Amino acid sequence: MSSGKARVEVGPEPPAFDQVVAVARDGAGVELTDEALKLIGASRAHIDELAARPTPVYGVSTGFGALATRHIAPELRAQLQLNIVRSHAAGSGPEVEREVVRALMLLRLRTLATGRTGVQPVTARTLAALLNAGITPIVHEYGSLGCSGDLAPLAHVALALIGEGDVRDAAGELRPAAEALAAAGIAPVTLGAKEGLALLNGTDGMLGMLVLAMHDLRRLLTNADLAAAMTVEALLGTDRVFAADLQELRPHPGQGVSAANLRALLADSEIMESHRGPDCTRVQDAYSLRCSPQVNGAARDTLAHAELVASRELASAVDNPVVLPDGRVESNGNFHGAPIAYVLDFLAIPVADVASMSERRTDRMLDRARSGGLPAFLADDPGVDSGHMIAQYTQAAIVSELKRLAVPASADSIPSSAMQEDHVSMGWNAARKLRRAVDGLAQVVGIEILTAARALELRRPLRPGPATAAVVAALREHVPGPGPDRHLAPEIAAATALVRDGGLVAAAEAVTGRLS
Repeated sequence: MSSGKARVEVGPEPPAFDQVVAVARDGAGVELTDEALKLIGASRAHIDELAARPTPVYGVSTGFGALATRHIAPELRAQLQLNIVRSHAAGSGPEVEREVVRALMLLRLRTLATGRTGVQPVTARTLAALLNAGITPIVHEYGSLGCSGDLAPLAHVALALIGEGDVRDAAGELRPAAEALAAAGIAPVTLGAKEGLALLNGTDGMLGMLVLAMHDLRRLLTNADLAAAMTVEALLGTDRVFAADLQELRPHPGQGVSAANLRALLADSEIMESHRGPDCTRVQDAYSLRCSPQVNGAARDTLAHAELVASRELASAVDNPVVLPDGRVESNGNFHGAPIAYVLDFLAIPVADVASMSERRTDRMLDRARSGGLPAFLADDPGVDSGHMIAQYTQAAIVSELKRLAVPASADSIPSSAMQEDHVSMGWNAARKLRRAVDGLAQVVGIEILTAARALELRRPLRPGPATAAVVAALREHVPGPGPDRHLAPEIAAATALVRDGGLVAAAEAVTGRLS
C-alpha cells in the first residue's frame, strides 16, 4: 500500500511527530536504517549468549510477571515465546482504528531499532514489512491497563507476526493473518528467547494515540480562535481586549498566540468599525468573548507540555528487561505509562473547556436578548422557523459528554498478575477517551462557525473583515446561506469536516498569513 509514497527511516533516533502521523494516518512506509540493524544484531548476540548459560535470566530463561521464579528448560523456551503472545492477545470489544494500530506498530519498531530489546533482526524486518504491506492486525478496545505498557494490544500485533489471529489487508478486508502474510510474500516469524516480552512491553499504543491527538488539537485550537473571532464580530463585541499590550500583562505564551490570531482575524472589519464610536454603550463583553485568548491559550500551553512529554517518550527505549550496551540484561519499570497517562488526561480538561466556551458563545448568538439585534435563533421567520436552535442542543449534548471524558483515567488503578503488577497507569483508557473528546471538540467548533457565519451574513449591509469573510465564502461552497429551515445535520457535518481538514483556517490564512 505504501508503494510510491515516501518512506520514514526508522533507527535509534526518535521519530518526529509528523513522521508518526505520516505512517499511521497517511500510509507512509518504513525502512530500518543500517545503524538500527547493526544495533539489533549486537543486542541479539548478547541474548543468545545469555540463553546458553545455566544461570536463569529474567525474560530469557524464566517465566514472566508473577511466574518469573520458574527457570524454563531450553527445550521449552520456543513454546514459552508462543505462549506469552497467544495468552496475552486477550483483547475484547470493538476493533481499534487502523491509524492507532499503525502508530503502535511504528513505535514498537522504533524501540526494537534502538538495540535495547534483544530481538532478532528478522523480527524487526517482518514488523516493518507488515507496515509496508498495509497489513493491520486486529487490536481490540479493551485489554490494556497501561502497565506493563500496552500488553494486550501489542500481543495482537505480535500474534500477526507469527502468522496467527486476524488482520485487515491493504484493502481493508478481514483475513486470517497467515493468509494475508502469504499473499504479501511475508514469512511468519519464529520467535527466539526473550522476543515475546520484547514485542509486548511498551507504551506504544497510548503514545501513538497521544501523538495523533496532539496533531489534531493543534489545528482545532486555531479553528477555536477562528470561531471566537467570528462570534465576537457577529455579536458586535470589542477587539480592544485582545490588544498586545494588555496580553503582555499576563505573559502566558498560548494566550499571546491566541490573541494575536484574533487581532489578525478581526482586522479591517466594517462590522467592528460600526460600533467603535462614542455612541457605543457597551463597556464589557461576556467572558465567553472577552476571555477567549485566556482559555484557548491555556489549552495551547497544556498542549505544549504534552508535546514535551511525548517527545521524551519518543526518545525512550521501553522494554523489560532491557539489553544494555555492555551486554547486561536488567529489569526496570520504564514500561509504566504514568507520564503519558497524565498528559492524556490533562489534555481532556482543556478540550472540554474550549468546547464549553464555544457552546456558550453559540448560545449567545441565538438569544435575542443578548445577540445585539439578531433574530431569535437566527431563524428566517422566528416561530415558523427554528433556525439554529437545535444545533446548540447538539453542542450542549457533546459538551456534557466532554465533561465526563475529562474525568481522569490515570487516577484509577486495579492490581493484576497476582499483585505483581499492583499499580497500573490506565494510560490506554486515557488515550481512548481523549480521542473521543477531540472528535467532540471538532463538532462543537464546527457548529459555532456554522452559526457565526449565518450571524455575520445577517449583519448585512455591514461587511465582516476580509479574513472572516473568506471563511464564510469557503463554508458557502459546501453549505448554503441564511434562509428557511432545512435539514441541518448535513450542514453540521460539512462544517465539522472543514474544521478537521483545515479548510477554513486555510481560507483565513490566505488573507492573514499563517495563524498559530
